[in-house]
Amino acid sequence: MRLSRVAGAATALVLNTVVPAIGSAAENPPRTLITENSWTLTAPTAGAPSARVELNPSSGTLTLSAFRGVQTVLAPAALGLRTTQADLTRGLSPLGRSDRTVLEWYTMTTGKRRVRSAVMTETRLAFANASGARLDLLVRISADGVAYRYEVPDPTGVTVTSEASAFSVPANSTAWLLPYNAQYEQARIETTAGAAPPRDYGYPSLFKVGDNFVLLTESDVDGRYAGSRLVHEGSGSYQVVLADAQVHSSGALRTPWRTAIIGDLATVTESTLVDDLASPARFTDTSWIRPGKSAWSWLSENSSPGDFERQKAYVDFAARNGWSYVLVDEGWSSTWVPELTRYARAKGVDILLWFHWTRLDTPQERDSWLPLVQSWGVKGVKVDFMESDSQSRYQWYDAVLERTAQLRLMINFHGSTIPHGLARTWPHVMTMEAVRGAENWPSPNTNPVQVFTRNVVGSMDYTPVTFEATHRETSIAHEVALSVAYESGWQHLADKPEVYERHPQALRFLNQVPTAWDETRFVAGNPSNEAVIARRKGERWFVGAIAAGEPRTVSAPLRFLGAGLWLVEVVRDDAGEQRTDVLRDRRIMSPFNTLSVNVRRHGGFAAIICRYIPGRQTCDEPIRQIPPSELTVTPTGPVEVESGSFVEVSGTFTAPASTWIRDVKFGVRPPVGWSSQGEELTRSFMAPGESLQGRWTVRLDPGSGNSGLGDIDLPIAAEFRLPGDATGTPRVHVEQAVRTFVLPPAPTGSPYVSDLPFLSETNGYGPVERDRSNGEAASGDGNPLTMGGVTYARGLGTHAPSEVSIYLGRNCQSFTADIGLDDETTQTGSVTFKVLGDGGVLYDSGVIRSKGPARSISVGVSGVRMLSLQVTDGGDGKNFDHADWANARLSCDES
Repeated sequence: MRLSRVAGAATALVLNTVVPAIGSAAENPPRTLITENSWTLTAPTAGAPSARVELNPSSGTLTLSAFRGVQTVLAPAALGLRTTQADLTRGLSPLGRSDRTVLEWYTMTTGKRRVRSAVMTETRLAFANASGARLDLLVRISADGVAYRYEVPDPTGVTVTSEASAFSVPANSTAWLLPYNAQYEQARIETTAGAAPPRDYGYPSLFKVGDNFVLLTESDVDGRYAGSRLVHEGSGSYQVVLADAQVHSSGALRTPWRTAIIGDLATVTESTLVDDLASPARFTDTSWIRPGKSAWSWLSENSSPGDFERQKAYVDFAARNGWSYVLVDEGWSSTWVPELTRYARAKGVDILLWFHWTRLDTPQERDSWLPLVQSWGVKGVKVDFMESDSQSRYQWYDAVLERTAQLRLMINFHGSTIPHGLARTWPHVMTMEAVRGAENWPSPNTNPVQVFTRNVVGSMDYTPVTFEATHRETSIAHEVALSVAYESGWQHLADKPEVYERHPQALRFLNQVPTAWDETRFVAGNPSNEAVIARRKGERWFVGAIAAGEPRTVSAPLRFLGAGLWLVEVVRDDAGEQRTDVLRDRRIMSPFNTLSVNVRRHGGFAAIICRYIPGRQTCDEPIRQIPPSELTVTPTGPVEVESGSFVEVSGTFTAPASTWIRDVKFGVRPPVGWSSQGEELTRSFMAPGESLQGRWTVRLDPGSGNSGLGDIDLPIAAEFRLPGDATGTPRVHVEQAVRTFVLPPAPTGSPYVSDLPFLSETNGYGPVERDRSNGEAASGDGNPLTMGGVTYARGLGTHAPSEVSIYLGRNCQSFTADIGLDDETTQTGSVTFKVLGDGGVLYDSGVIRSKGPARSISVGVSGVRMLSLQVTDGGDGKNFDHADWANARLSCDES
């Protein structure tokens, strides 16, 4: 796919107010000479905030303040930045001013509103210091806020050392602040702007100033700059501090937007200003991007992502309930994920895979892993543990986003920074974490505030709706309501299938909830203890109401509905004390009514609302079910293949017995490095039970560098649509594979195992390391292999449970190694080493429970085709199980 800088679906119209010009950068609109020292900037929208920029004539320093009506919401606070070449915070003189109106229309794939429009006035104020160093200040004003950024038009490059940027909030303003860490997972605190402890705080930060609210954050941050945070310096002053000591731009500098969303609580909650300020979409075709609900097992049963059969159970559950995805988290294996993907796609479910970011931190790793999982049919990835706002980490974000977009893989950033408009620029970003979500067992008291802070700025991967997986302080109805109150393009629902099925009315509601919205409305609530949000998809409205604290009545005025009568189906807790399934009530109401529900302690309610038609009993829509079809392929057993050789494959596809199907495509899908002969078969319609047969010749292309070694699947697939499928509904994909074995060269002489290709590899944490200890999660981060104080230059560093397979081709006689627990861990693990030949155990060390001198082993491998080196935990879990195969070596024939 070709990536472009501007999306065809987005339109930006810029109206320039032209004034007499002085000398300026060619790309900037003409500007007029400045003679004043204060500039009041406004927006054309009634009720919009305004800003004032002031230049102190004696010190040459700049400040910015913001107002809503007659109230000052941000007092004058410093502007400017410092570079290695110049101090652009003082001694400034005005050069010129230009103004324009920016009108933008664009569409989103996720978020609180699909179709967006923005009207912003933009003023550029140019300044220079006594040495002639130039600083341009750009200020934008919209109906929902004020934002500014700096530009330094130096084509030779700029290195920023700090910003003077700050925000000054009245000290008595109520504040909801996030103590900063790089993954944004602390619990928010409620205090005042002045009384907040002096420390670092993360975005977004919310303040109540009189009758107004101010949400401070940043927008349009990428690898051109670093992220920042707020440092409370006393009183109501909050200084912007960069994540890096220096930020470098190779050409002219443009900083992110320092952003203040300003207005009443509805304005702040519904704001799209962060996206409005972001860079336009980098590509135009978003037809492959699909928000949806995902079944996710890691939180409720931590080891299950490593269990193929258990993941199939999650697929079956998702298929029964019309959920789009199953997310397979840490622990999945490449030995079975392709088969799981085939199993899921035949049922209308797609697979998402978890990655530690360090598995994708180099171009080589991205070019290895991402095309591979895409070839399996995986539709997206969850990437975790970035935990940095540095410029280098943002450059990594840029690189992985570009590569996943090229491969049409959607993405979720977990352990990440907050959204900065990223989902506008890269529409395949489905969600980001940056919240103290369900996996951290947050207090129910912190749930409402997320609606008014973190979730304002973009999709939030909270992993909600846990009935039994985590603490049980919130009510069942509160948890159900989170699926609406919290917006996320991928909503990873975090409990077990069996738990949801024990709550059939709750599950019925979850099956109906969309994850992408046409409209979002603030209904009622406050950041401290209550939030009621309404979201619309098509003709249906969904309401999510969550409360923290003691039992009460929560009310939702229905003014957001259109005229007429509406069917309102309310999902609520029963009146008892037990955590039982929710109840469902039907009411006929109008926009003049208020929906009031008595809620439990830490309770809530949810609702589905649709137009009332006489006789209509429910707002539920049918759940798409995929009828079973059949696909058989030949040959059925593994076929050995060498470079340049051909394989004859065939398949028979039989349509579902229960229905006609349409738009059928049937053919072989050769992987990268392979080519095929024979046409794809197509049919406009197939009758129930009708069969289609095809035959193809597949070739492993000589010299292909991407063909891989060992077990390679040659997929044969049928795709079709069901009779009632709407336009844009993905085809059903039914696939089976002919298994081949691409022969690597058999080892000769006395090679070290670390020099040989691994035909398969699994590891308990991070990758298996060659000639280093396991270390941490990143490739190459281990230490020298060390056991009992002795260092070994060669070998494998692993972490139980692990297994490495090496092809011997029956050409070797013995395997030798020095085995044991590596010295690098702070505590001692326990492991068992096993050597397997063609599946049979050739050596078993028994449980090794202490670090110390290595144990030398010699194992006969005569006649062995495939050697596997396996480490299992000692029965007490995998913590500290760093196991070394030092000096791992083979003795083989010379030819």
